Amino acid sequence: MGGTQWQDALREKGYRLTPQRQLVLEAVTTLGHATVEDVLGEVRRTASGVNITTVYRTLELLEEIGLVTHVHLQHGSPTYHATDVGSEHVHLVCRGCNRVIEAPVDIAQPVVLEASRRHGFTVDVTHLAVFGLCRECVEEASERLTEGLEEGSEDG
Repeated sequence: MGGTQWQDALREKGYRLTPQRQLVLEAVTTLGHATVEDVLGEVRRTASGVNITTVYRTLELLEEIGLVTHVHLQHGSPTYHATDVGSEHVHLVCRGCNRVIEAPVDIAQPVVLEASRRHGFTVDVTHLAVFGLCRECVEEASERLTEGLEEGSEDG
């Protein structure tokens, strides 16, 4: 969210513009996908006195207002990222290299339609994380398997 949009969003909800809020939002925006600990580290580069409780509370407020959202990309802490109009995406998380690929939400359309058709359920795809292996990790695993099979056939 650029310019003063985030400031306007805070004011509209009756919240003050504080340096901590600005620093946390800037950190989330800069880092892309970041845990609370990542955000704290980035904020402390500018304001060493900010503590983790302030970051948690600020992220909670920013999410309530709609300026950030979170997704669970791994066990433990959620990962936060800024919300921009038109930037909604599904997260594809590689279990091999931990890479996160942002895919357009229409990739989940079959699941969304089936959830609605079968269960009357409305899916929030911005919180969707799909785990698996990225193309590079699949190719690397395939190469290792092929090499192992070739080595095994040479022994026999």
